[in-house]
Amino acid sequence: MKFQTVNEKISHLQSIMQKNQVDILIVPTADPHLSEYLPEYWQVRSWLSGFTGSAGTLLIHKEKAILWADSRYWEQARQQLSGSIIELGKMLQANDVLDWIIQNTEKNQVVAVADDMIALSQYQHYQNVLSRHDIVFNAISDLVDEMWHDRPALPMAPIYPHLAQFVFESSLDKINRIREKMKAVNADYHLVSSLDDVAWISNLRGSDVSSNPVFLAHLLIGLDSCIIFLHKNKLNDESIELLKQAHIQIRDYADLDDELAQLTGVLWVDSGKMAVRTLAKLPENVILYEASNPSSLFKSQKNPQEIQCIRNAMVKDGVALCGFFADLEQRFANQQRVSENDIDGMLIHYRSLQAHYVSPSFDTIAAFNGNGAMPHYRAPEQGSSWIEGDGLLLIDSGAQYQDGTTDITRVMPVGNVNIQQKQDFTVVLKAHIALATTVFPENMPAPMIDAIARKPMWLRQCEYGHGTGHGVGYFMNVHEGPQRIAYQSAVNADNVLKLGMITSNEPGLYRQGRWGIRIENLVVNQKVESPLETEFGSFLYFETLTLCPIDTRLIDVALLNDEEISWVNQYHQMVRDKLSPLVEGDALAWLLARTEAIAP
Repeated sequence: MKFQTVNEKISHLQSIMQKNQVDILIVPTADPHLSEYLPEYWQVRSWLSGFTGSAGTLLIHKEKAILWADSRYWEQARQQLSGSIIELGKMLQANDVLDWIIQNTEKNQVVAVADDMIALSQYQHYQNVLSRHDIVFNAISDLVDEMWHDRPALPMAPIYPHLAQFVFESSLDKINRIREKMKAVNADYHLVSSLDDVAWISNLRGSDVSSNPVFLAHLLIGLDSCIIFLHKNKLNDESIELLKQAHIQIRDYADLDDELAQLTGVLWVDSGKMAVRTLAKLPENVILYEASNPSSLFKSQKNPQEIQCIRNAMVKDGVALCGFFADLEQRFANQQRVSENDIDGMLIHYRSLQAHYVSPSFDTIAAFNGNGAMPHYRAPEQGSSWIEGDGLLLIDSGAQYQDGTTDITRVMPVGNVNIQQKQDFTVVLKAHIALATTVFPENMPAPMIDAIARKPMWLRQCEYGHGTGHGVGYFMNVHEGPQRIAYQSAVNADNVLKLGMITSNEPGLYRQGRWGIRIENLVVNQKVESPLETEFGSFLYFETLTLCPIDTRLIDVALLNDEEISWVNQYHQMVRDKLSPLVEGDALAWLLARTEAIAP
């Protein structure tokens, strides 16, 4: 049966639920590896609802359907759900979905979720809470699979080694570091299912997930053994040799069940990154030790060699952006029509001219005027808006290079801009500078410094719904934990700021239907040089890595103090010094014009 509309899909799924005695089905945004960005095979929520945002939870009730999304996606979801029976649930708190289920479910009714799309920790939480209300919660096989007849195949992209010149720790050394952590807690085995952890540990890369250099695999580390489970025909000779050197055995992706069925002793798992289905065949006598993957912290702290590679990648990205923005402004000057959708192709063109470029690091956000008010807007392939008239163009983009991952947001004026747009831009700039110039104790919980960025905005009674900063990988996922600068995030032992972590600095301001503003650079945690005090422990500061002018035509200089003006000028001088020897012609002229000093 081929479905023509979202409503037909929902209606058919409700009939399947009734047959399986399910009263409410939870359809999360997830796969068996609990990835943020999913292979097409597991984009179930998107296929069912038509909502394409990267986060959200669909609830299918026997009588209705609700799509829960956070504030980043409210406008996008409202548009994409139009005409369907799916209601929009505005998620404000982490437990909003769970609270709705409790309030709308009768005793002994059954709530279910696909067992390969829910983390063990979340399953335990839901089961504990719902059982107190006499609601049955089950993890079951995927009900959608029997109706999605043209479901995409599992990705089979090649797996390849991360270039040796950019790798500074062998896979075996990484595994041995993990084994030391295992010994400390008396764990016999450690199972890793999160794709970025597997790629980092193995020093391999792939492209099974769009824009993320990862591949489908599990890794089982024992005290004296290590097995990787993947589709073997994706490996080339170099990858096989690299795994051999690390003493990693190669098994088929489907063989994990059989291997886990034979385990004994203590198994370390990260219950927030481990799907319930993955452990289905685990013997009952195996003891689970639940804690974060050691590799998550290891890979978040870049070593000095990696940081230098990332600096080099930022120079290349800056050169590419000079060419891009010079070209874009020239097209506008020539009154050539440019659509939002054209921006992505232009960025890929200029970045692909740089050495060791691999791909974008996420889908480009090019949003003009009202579209910019949707923080994760993506221009449609057909019918995207023309960038013409007066207003603000927000461009959030990034690249994967073998020597680093980039993520940058800039806003530029198109035609004439008004005073409120300049004031909004400037208050966001003040927020950006406030975080960029802060000093903080090492191991500070990341959510605790979020208010530093937001203070200039709160003084003007402005706010934004997303976090201020996310971790970024090293030729790895553009969103990387464990650190996240957001007051909405949990304060715990994992979410802390340590030396060598790379994080985004991206405050924003969004006026629905009018415009959006975000200014984003990547920063790395460095030790304070020549500390004034040593009695109170080690302090860190943010070294700004991103190299691209911030458009001074949008600054209301009267709103900046002397220190903020100095920061803008020093940053632009650094950008000019590092990029001007590497660009020429229109790109150089653009760079020089956009890095002119500002004055009170």
